[in-house]
Amino acid sequence: MNMQRRRFWFWAGMALAAGLVLRLWFIKHMAVIAGDSLVYGDIAQNWLQHGVYGFTETVPGTGMVIRPTLIRLPGYPMFLAVCFRLFGVNNYHAVLYVQAAIDLLTCWLASALAGRLFGNRAAMVVLWLAAICPFTANYVAAALTETLTLCSIALAFYSFARWQNAGSRFNRWIWVVAVALSWSLLLRPEQSVFAVGVLTAMLWRSLATRECRSRPLRSASPVLTAALCVILPLVPWTVRNWRTFHVFQPLAPHYANDPGELAPLGFSCWYRTWAIDFKSTQEVYWNYSGDRIELADLPSRAFDAGSPQESQSLRDRTAALLVDYNATTRVTADVTPAIDARFAALAAERIHAHPMLYYVGLPSARLLDMVLRPRAELMNIPLDWWRWKEYRGRTIFSFAYAGVNFAYMVLGFLGFYIWWRSDWDVSGSGQTTCRELALAMTASLILRAAVLLAIDNSEPRYTLEFFPVLFVWAGALFATPMRLASVDQPGKR
Repeated sequence: MNMQRRRFWFWAGMALAAGLVLRLWFIKHMAVIAGDSLVYGDIAQNWLQHGVYGFTETVPGTGMVIRPTLIRLPGYPMFLAVCFRLFGVNNYHAVLYVQAAIDLLTCWLASALAGRLFGNRAAMVVLWLAAICPFTANYVAAALTETLTLCSIALAFYSFARWQNAGSRFNRWIWVVAVALSWSLLLRPEQSVFAVGVLTAMLWRSLATRECRSRPLRSASPVLTAALCVILPLVPWTVRNWRTFHVFQPLAPHYANDPGELAPLGFSCWYRTWAIDFKSTQEVYWNYSGDRIELADLPSRAFDAGSPQESQSLRDRTAALLVDYNATTRVTADVTPAIDARFAALAAERIHAHPMLYYVGLPSARLLDMVLRPRAELMNIPLDWWRWKEYRGRTIFSFAYAGVNFAYMVLGFLGFYIWWRSDWDVSGSGQTTCRELALAMTASLILRAAVLLAIDNSEPRYTLEFFPVLFVWAGALFATPMRLASVDQPGKR
């Protein structure tokens, strides 16, 4: 091993060591085992010990029973069940340590892909950027789907590049792509758009070959086979849901409600007429159907109706509705259809008054909030961190954290611009080989943004899936001149 390679592996080891230390620090000081983590854990425990995919509930006069559910896809409960089997039931810290290793694998995959596209210098920079990224590292310390989803994204794109280089035919990398996409789909339902974007770009690549002119079906068969393999794991899940609940549900339902439970259609529609930031998500959206909602937690735009008189009237009606809702929650956690219908009536009035705000303005604002706000939701940071007089130190930290997040965004998009506009090509095949991969990565961001425009609540974690792409794109800023094509030639493994 020559000196240059030894130096590369030394600094690569240092980057991974720094990344490991950062993730272990988050696990020790900021581990989060609450909310959805316990939901997934309960499902995994019941699945492992009783063979029932469901929740544990206390029924008066009966005791503890396990109620089947379909509100969560089986990918993450399956991962937890394996960890519980190996390390002990409810040993969440062992789960977090496994997630730390998986996240470092994500860093390595992003670096390896950047190296194939832009050279060793870019690979090293990307490895450091990914390893010390505090936002992805922080979610290692939460028993949630994010870490595994990021790894599946990085693996899919890396395998896509290797499949292209091997000739875009049947080879081992087409199966790795299929596994990565199917696993991603089993983790989160919105990853279906990710699979569509990647498979479409792969199909485009296959149909662009010379062989396609004479045998188009044969050229497309690897991608069509991969698409079938991506869907196949959903078949037993869909069959199970049909047999258990008598509903066709291949993915998790939008409102996370089991069959027979009231979907909060009216409340969600009303919430979307004013909600923007994560503070409203935590204080209002998550409280619905179980906890109180206070009028003081609503921003003034929730009562904006044009004139002062109309705004006051809307405020009074909203206050009266919340009083009735809170009275209902004291008796039962279930919201009545009548309460939800009243929320729907308020929503219809507000949408009629401000249709562009509802359909364009507020969804865009929620997306920007998820992309640009400080990603400190797992930290001991107040929801209203911007109140300088009350939280001076935490306000400074939050702005700095937001600046780091913005820097990652800028590096990624500048790198993409350079990559897309570059003329680096020494073999005549480099740009052609990379173009479909660039389109797939771009489509993954655009399609995910489109999905986020349609959701009710703003949560910054929903845009963490941007980061594997941003890491790789940032590598273009540090590319070795004339390197792109030489490390990305067809047939090179």
